[in-house]
Amino acid sequence: MKDKETFLFSALVAEEDIKREKTKAREIRRSRWWRQKCAQGVCFYCGSRVGSANLTMDHVVPLVRGGLSIKNNLVPACKECNNNKKYLLPMEWEEYIKSRKE
Repeated sequence: MKDKETFLFSALVAEEDIKREKTKAREIRRSRWWRQKCAQGVCFYCGSRVGSANLTMDHVVPLVRGGLSIKNNLVPACKECNNNKKYLLPMEWEEYIKSRKE
């Protein structure tokens, strides 16, 4: 069963739309553009150098919140940031980061 957050957001975006966007993301992941984006091996969110092999693709605006798999919505992120960000929008993520620093 899906977790509570996923269930709540899934009601806003159709499963078929999410599947279509995930397919697009897989195609982009194989592109030269994505390889160049990851080449430096730096996480977009925390700036850590983790190496290109340890970066994941993150949707800045998550798919379940209406985001799309387009180049200006995709960033390389370390696994820790990607897992912590989950379904947060950019402004929600910034608030989360600020609260961790305090």
